[in-house]
Amino acid sequence: MIEIGAVLVSEELVKEEFVCNLGKCRGACCIEGDAGAPLQRDELSMLDAIYPKVRPYMTEKGIATVEEQGTHVIDADGDLTTPCVDGDKACAYVTWENGITKCAIEKAYERGEINWRKPISCHLYPIRATAYPEFDVLHYDRWNICRTACSLGRELKVPVYAFLKEPLIRKYGQKWYQELEESVALL
Repeated sequence: MIEIGAVLVSEELVKEEFVCNLGKCRGACCIEGDAGAPLQRDELSMLDAIYPKVRPYMTEKGIATVEEQGTHVIDADGDLTTPCVDGDKACAYVTWENGITKCAIEKAYERGEINWRKPISCHLYPIRATAYPEFDVLHYDRWNICRTACSLGRELKVPVYAFLKEPLIRKYGQKWYQELEESVALL
């Protein structure tokens, strides 16, 4: 583990390589799994506030799910997550473009209708952050649906942490990311 401030970073984020390959996986991470996207407590009010502007980009099933369950739910493990359509694996906020999943929240963001891109867990994926009272732990979440992203990352020689520079800066700040890069250079 690499310690940067109050964050422990798994060395896998430095050693493993990853670049999303949406042309191959079609955004399967938005429609697979056993629950919706993990949410932080401070994201709940944001989801409530932006929902009216995100709603026009959602599918009918996604809208029905949010109208019935709310903008967020507590999953079977007691974690806060986005709701899933019909108890299915698809996030209620997923929409489709040319057969590839797209986040309705991110579409509203890209069109300048909201100033919040999407839940940080989605932006950071395949990094998962586990928050403890005094520190966070960042680890690499390996999932077979991302094997083409691993192959592309190896081909392009892009470490996980470098691919996710923008969301890491969003979460921890530019100074923190710079310290991470300096620590990586010493490995």
